[in-house]
Amino acid sequence: MPLEPPAMKVGVISDTHGLLRPEAIAALLGCDGIIHAGDIGSAHILDQLAAIAPVHGVRGNNDLDAPWARALPDCLRLDLNGWKVLLVHDIADLAIHPDERIDLVITGHSHKPGIEWRGERLFLNPGSAGRRRFKLPVTLALLDLSAQSIEPRLVSLLD
Repeated sequence: MPLEPPAMKVGVISDTHGLLRPEAIAALLGCDGIIHAGDIGSAHILDQLAAIAPVHGVRGNNDLDAPWARALPDCLRLDLNGWKVLLVHDIADLAIHPDERIDLVITGHSHKPGIEWRGERLFLNPGSAGRRRFKLPVTLALLDLSAQSIEPRLVSLLD
């Protein structure tokens, strides 16, 4: 009988726009990996996150002209604990082939946090962890991934 992989905790953050709050760092401590869904703002943000756990990220629309962001993809497919993940900054740029297995879609851009199951596929937007925009909350997301389940939750960074 094959051994199943141990559960893993993944932090999902987006739209930092050059600001990595101490509350975000505290929320991400203990994660096995971190995903940044774009509009990062500076390479220093990625360095700070990488000091916590391995980081995967995509460019956001505000990162496109930054020399440090040229190496980042616009779209990234990952395997996390057996779950197929598609990461793209703006949901409007989402392209999934009808025969492609994608279990989890992660986007940012809107600054509006959301967790929505559409059939067997989870759509997750961690919201914005950077500067507050309008009256939207300042959040990130945490994922607990076991071989059998994906358990997402939003974490508020400010009262």
